[in-house]
Order: sequence, then structure tokens, then C-alpha cells
Amino acid sequence: MEGSTVAADNILPLISFKLGNEEYAVDIIKVHEINRIPEIATVPNSEDYIEGVVNLRGKIIPVVNLRKKFGMPEWDTDDRSRIIIMDLQGIMMGILVDSVAEVLRIPPDIMEPAPEIASSISKKFIKGIAQLDERLAILIDIDRLMEES
Repeated sequence: MEGSTVAADNILPLISFKLGNEEYAVDIIKVHEINRIPEIATVPNSEDYIEGVVNLRGKIIPVVNLRKKFGMPEWDTDDRSRIIIMDLQGIMMGILVDSVAEVLRIPPDIMEPAPEIASSISKKFIKGIAQLDERLAILIDIDRLMEES
């Protein structure tokens, strides 16, 4: 997998999260921390998917609402909602998700390329799809996704 961190045993370590009924995953090496949702200050005249900014121990971190970024219906945050703070090419950024599911350790051989179908997330942002027992996890190229922001 291009751009992913692969452990010595050739396993992809990922953090999975939910947006609606879909499960997504990002490379764990990008994740700095996972937090409950603090007060988010809105930023006037920003893109609609920019939820605002948060103060994280004196650092101002922009927060992207992935539901809005993916064109999904609005969702009221609840006690399971989280902000995943990520280091994206040296820039700290938060992504707002419905819930964080788990840490996954995926063998690269169960990853398949994204199928040629329309989806709420462009295929160019999908690194692959993993079949995990009875569910699928969509691996997002978070750097590429945020570059377009």
C-alpha cells in the first residue's frame, strides 16, 4: 500500500471509525490522539465542511466534519462522537466522526481496490477496502483528502 505504514510483520495498523452505517479507516501513524468533542469555535467564511477550530492545550486545531466533506446527511453529535487529531504532513488537524470503532491490524492481502462505482467519497481518496468477517472497512487516503480541502 503506497503511503501506508506497514509493520515489520507486514500488517497494516489502522484506526477505524464510523460515519453513519459505514466503517472507514486511516493509517494509525497519522493519528495523534482521539478526543471527545470540546467546544468548537466557528470560523466565518470558511468552507461548509470546516466545523471550526478547537483549542487543544494552547494549539488552535482546525476541525473538518467528514460527513459534510463526503456529502452525507447532517448528524447531531452525541456522546459517541469524537474528534480524531491527526498529523497531516506536519499540519495538525481534527476530523469529526460519529464514533471511533477500533484499532485494526489488516494483512495487506485482504485489501482490495475500490470498485468502479459512484460513492459519496471519490475513488481517488480510497486506498482500498478490507473485508473483515461480515463487514467492510474503507481505507481513506487522508492526506490526499485533506490536500483537496
